[in-house]
Amino acid sequence: MIYGLISYGGLVLINNSELELPNMWIAYLPMFIGVYVATQWLDKKFGG
Repeated sequence: MIYGLISYGGLVLINNSELELPNMWIAYLPMFIGVYVATQWLDKKFGG
């Protein structure tokens, strides 16, 4: 659930930043990878 919320927030930020990229996946892919790594780390740190 946290992963979904952070991912959605990242998409909103990228879409509202008015980036003019030829392919928006250039921005989306690193964001999704970063969110996944961060949520996995937080889960291990706090989830036990």
